[in-house]
Amino acid sequence: MGKSFGIIMLDTAFERPVGDVGNAASWPFPVMFETVKGATARTIVDGRDDDFLDAFVAAGVELERRGACALTTSCGFLVLRQNQLAARLKLPLATSSLLQIPQVARLLPAGRNVGVVTYDRASLTKAHFLEAGFATESPVAGLPKGGAFHRLIEGGQPYDRPVLEKELMDTVEDLIAREPSIGAIVLECTNLPPFSEAIHKRFSLPVFDILTLGRWLHAGASGG
Repeated sequence: MGKSFGIIMLDTAFERPVGDVGNAASWPFPVMFETVKGATARTIVDGRDDDFLDAFVAAGVELERRGACALTTSCGFLVLRQNQLAARLKLPLATSSLLQIPQVARLLPAGRNVGVVTYDRASLTKAHFLEAGFATESPVAGLPKGGAFHRLIEGGQPYDRPVLEKELMDTVEDLIAREPSIGAIVLECTNLPPFSEAIHKRFSLPVFDILTLGRWLHAGASGG
C-alpha cells in the first residue's frame, strides 16, 4: 500500500463522498488526517487565517510524527500560505490544487488557457495566482454565492449530488462560453473532485484537482 499521505483538514462537518479530499477512499494509498480546530472554510477563504498559522504548522508536524511522507490541505485558498508553511515544515507540502496551473499551462497548445473553477470568485485574487507560481490570472469562474455548494459547506445543508453536479456543470459551461480558449480545467475547491470525471466527459477537457496533485506528490515522496 505504500507510505501514508498527510492531509491537514479545516474544521468542517459536511458529508464527504468518495472523490472528496477528506474521504480516505478517494486515495489509492493510505492517508491520515489532522484537523485544525476552529479553522472554518469562510475564515480561510476570506484570508483571515493569520491566527491559525501556528496551528497549521502543528498539524503538519503531528502528521509527520505519525509517519506521513508528504502533506496537502483541504482548502485551495491556503495557497496564500504555501511559502510560509513549507518553510516551517520538514515534509513536502502542496497546499492547493492551484499549484498545478503553471505546469498545466505549459502542456497546452499555443493559444489555449487554463480555466479555474473556485469556491468563491471574489476571494480568489492575483496574489493567489502569484503564490501558485503563475504570474498572470487565469480565466476564473466561481460557484454561485448562496448556491448549493455554499449551503452545503457553510450552511449545513444535506448533500444533494444531482443539485451540486448541475450547479458545477453550469458554472463550467458558463466559463467555457465566456472563454472559449480554455484547454484544461483546474478545480480549486477540494470538494469538487467527485465531479471531475463528469466534467471531463461532458466538455472533453483535461481536469486537474487536489487528487491529481496529491497522487503526483505522494508518488515522488513515497518512492513510487
